[in-house]
Amino acid sequence: MTENSIVEEFLKRCENVAAKTVRVHSAEELQSAVHERLFDNDRVYCPAMTEREKTLVIREELRVDDCFSANVTVEEVLAGIVETGSIVCSSEGGRSLQASVLPERHIAIVATDRIFATLDDFFSRYDEDPPNNITLITGPSRTADIELTLTIGVHGPKSLDIIVA
Repeated sequence: MTENSIVEEFLKRCENVAAKTVRVHSAEELQSAVHERLFDNDRVYCPAMTEREKTLVIREELRVDDCFSANVTVEEVLAGIVETGSIVCSSEGGRSLQASVLPERHIAIVATDRIFATLDDFFSRYDEDPPNNITLITGPSRTADIELTLTIGVHGPKSLDIIVA
């Protein structure tokens, strides 16, 4: 498979599990895609740990310093998995795993070269141990009670936007 076909299949699988997706090709398009997903009353947490996160300009009045007071997290995630339409979040480098599950909205940035066809392909990239803590997220959080009443956002974000850059 070509990189383009892997990305297209990943986007399709993510949409199948109710994530909203977009592909961008430049830093300017990434900035625009993030801003299109933010509202004037948002409290946005962006860890600014990767080069992509550092280039994002989030309006001062929207930014918060921690994920506990945020209603939106904007972050670059470790990887994307085509077979399940999942993103991989990690505690690697001191990242907070709570950032991907506490706020009601998650805007995840996935690098095109970090999209893997299968979970096995993802793990095979590690010559040594993978990160100690990873979370696989497949679409917005869903849960159903004993009567099969589906509820969105109980155990994680109500909405997931995935931007492939």
